[in-house]
Amino acid sequence: MLTFLGKRLLQLVPTLFFVSVMIFVLQHLLPGDPALTIAGEERDPAVLAQIRAQYHLDQPLPQQYLAWVTGVLHGDLGESIRMKESVRNLILAKLPVTLQLAVMAIIIGLSIGLPAGVVAAVRKDSAWDYAASVLALWGRSTPAFWFGILLIFLFSVKLDWLPASGYVRPSEDLLRSLASTIMPAFVLGNVAAAALMRHTRSAMLDALSSDYVRTARAKGLSERAVILKHAMRNALTPVITVGALELGEFLSGTVLTEQIFSIPGVGKLIVDAVFNRDYATVQGVVVATATIYVTLNLIADLLYVLVNPRLRS
Repeated sequence: MLTFLGKRLLQLVPTLFFVSVMIFVLQHLLPGDPALTIAGEERDPAVLAQIRAQYHLDQPLPQQYLAWVTGVLHGDLGESIRMKESVRNLILAKLPVTLQLAVMAIIIGLSIGLPAGVVAAVRKDSAWDYAASVLALWGRSTPAFWFGILLIFLFSVKLDWLPASGYVRPSEDLLRSLASTIMPAFVLGNVAAAALMRHTRSAMLDALSSDYVRTARAKGLSERAVILKHAMRNALTPVITVGALELGEFLSGTVLTEQIFSIPGVGKLIVDAVFNRDYATVQGVVVATATIYVTLNLIADLLYVLVNPRLRS
């Protein structure tokens, strides 16, 4: 187990290095000069030169990258050009909002996708199976922005049950916080449920046709025990992968959903940073979310071993 964990940790290093190089280079290929953005109406050459020197914009790109990545390795993601605040503090302030939204979304996705996938596999080619397939098709093909606007129109405009936009922290008012995030969480959970349902159904069909399931049935075990204790446990491996990827995607910042519902999360932060040529914020957010993403994949790999003892060898 320790050898496996060590190998996976070593694989993370080149991945994060490649991500850091790509985002740094691509960010600097965008048109526009951040020094002009900071200066605003003040276009005095001396002021522009001072700004470029302060943010290392007057140095060659390799030197800029080296200075930035050295700071990252020491926990310093730089300073936001636009907000004059530490990028690390900005991320730490926005991440709990996105984390709440992501956790709620993945809970909704699991609550819908797992039971639907199991029922679809057990009742293969039945009306339940076709209904679950339609649900999966709906989830994967429905645009998030359209579904979000539809929910706002129904539950906020017509029924006046939920707030159309905004965010309330759980520490301030838990019920209002849930009310402000349930619609965007359902929009994201709808997508996750579709992916989880399809993979659960496929994995369950393979498990139900396996030898150990036939042996369990031959021993006289109830169908409930066969499905839940034998087939479903072995079918969880691909589901863990999909769940980790979906959660990582949500934590990376759900740009459209956060924009539609005015949720002040990581997605909105990076959109504002791109429009304002805020190099340090974009780079810091991408590196932080990439680290979260690969860490979740590592946790998923470790869960494989716990769920399936055959992989421990």
